[in-house]
Amino acid sequence: MMTDWHPGTIPPNVARGESAYIGTSYSFTRYRTRRSVGLRVGRGASLLDLTVLDVGPRGRVVVGDFALVNATRIICDAEVTIGDFALVGWGVVLMDTYRVPFEAAERRKVLHALPRRTPRCLPGTGGSRPVHVGRGAWIGFGACVLPGVTVGDGAIVAARAVVVDDVPPDAVVAGNPARVVRRRRS
Repeated sequence: MMTDWHPGTIPPNVARGESAYIGTSYSFTRYRTRRSVGLRVGRGASLLDLTVLDVGPRGRVVVGDFALVNATRIICDAEVTIGDFALVGWGVVLMDTYRVPFEAAERRKVLHALPRRTPRCLPGTGGSRPVHVGRGAWIGFGACVLPGVTVGDGAIVAARAVVVDDVPPDAVVAGNPARVVRRRRS
């Protein structure tokens, strides 16, 4: 990080590889993990401005070597991994948890208690399922990758896709819900 427009700091439990780039400390305003290493940014990887790391107390995010993450929101209570040479476009949401119950009455209770929480954020529901983005995968702008999904090596997720199931290696998926539309040639 050369100069930072935000007056924050990079937390001490962030491990950065050689020539890794973190655009701004603003990315850490919702970073609350208590793990000894809550974020690992690989060699030559880039975590660009406007990326938000909403990482809960037990969450861990790993960004592989030479991966590029651009203006992405990562919601993590367990684990989100982004493979080497992966591209994650702007406006993408990678989430390993929903943080609220699906049942409406239980969800109302959580929301009713929210104003009394410090920091004012939703508690984890314990229903986290890791998200993995494979080596050389490309997640297009505005896509959403939901809890428990693995995007295979070399796969492409089209812009605005909502990924609810695993994506095979070298597949191209699009739509809501995302479906395989073709296979890539290696």
